[in-house]
Amino acid sequence: MEKTVMSTENVEETIKEICNLLSNISDEKLIYDFFGCLFTKAELRDFSNRWNLVKELDAGTTQREIARKYGMSLCNITRGSKEMKKDDSAFLKVLEILKQKNKG
Repeated sequence: MEKTVMSTENVEETIKEICNLLSNISDEKLIYDFFGCLFTKAELRDFSNRWNLVKELDAGTTQREIARKYGMSLCNITRGSKEMKKDDSAFLKVLEILKQKNKG
């Protein structure tokens, strides 16, 4: 069977479609179940670890501690750290939303 490779444009359109759908769903369980259908257990673990590393970096945890705690490569952690240092970082914006939610 021939494998079709999606163009970068098509990938972006698909991700935007999913993001748009998720932004309109207020049912946390439905989103959780959707992720369970969409991703394998290993992919969910990686997804979870990536978000945890962002929160750990924000809390001041060292990269080596994060690597040890989550069994992640320093390369992945460094990538997350670089993303957080960018002007207009989406990570920082989402972390702020999380902090506001936890306050309320």
